[in-house]
Amino acid sequence: MKIGYVRVSTVEQHEERQIIELKEKANVERIYKDKLSGKNTERPQLRAMIDFAREGDTIYVSEFSRLARSTKDLLSIIQDLREKGVQVISLKENFDTSTPTGELAMTVFAAIATFERKIMLQRQAEGIAVAKAKGVYKGRQKKKKPADWDELVKKYQNREIRSVSELMRICHASRPTVYMWLKESGVVFHELEWQKKRCHLASNQP
Repeated sequence: MKIGYVRVSTVEQHEERQIIELKEKANVERIYKDKLSGKNTERPQLRAMIDFAREGDTIYVSEFSRLARSTKDLLSIIQDLREKGVQVISLKENFDTSTPTGELAMTVFAAIATFERKIMLQRQAEGIAVAKAKGVYKGRQKKKKPADWDELVKKYQNREIRSVSELMRICHASRPTVYMWLKESGVVFHELEWQKKRCHLASNQP
């Protein structure tokens, strides 16, 4: 199914342009609309769209700024969708995650996000050093798994919980933390399963 996503801010009330573009250029069959700030990925219609999308579906947006406001958020949303076998196409940037060019762009985005994170960690380390010098640094405690983690793992393996991002929201934990917990539990991520399936399908094509 072709699914469209539209976002406008509370100040910018005009969504018609995006809707017309998605219908005329992509012939979308269903559209989800949010009227909130793009700084927060917890938008109700965005989450509803991700939950609704199924393997083989494609999400269309008029441009990336409608989907996310930062490289980190963009990668997180696209990764969440790809874990379900859903592709993303941005009309303005002519970006398609199912193509080699799209795969290359994702690699570049990931590199940018990694660079941004390294800069953040460097500044954080400098701040910690200053705090230690002043004798006010208390350190950060390791986040504990939820009491019902084993049950959540079973739901993830049975696809009742359909993505790592959904687990993140339930556990109120970051993606690296959830990945670490899943690895400790010996769980194969859905994203890896989807990549293996794509490779298998590609190898069987004439």
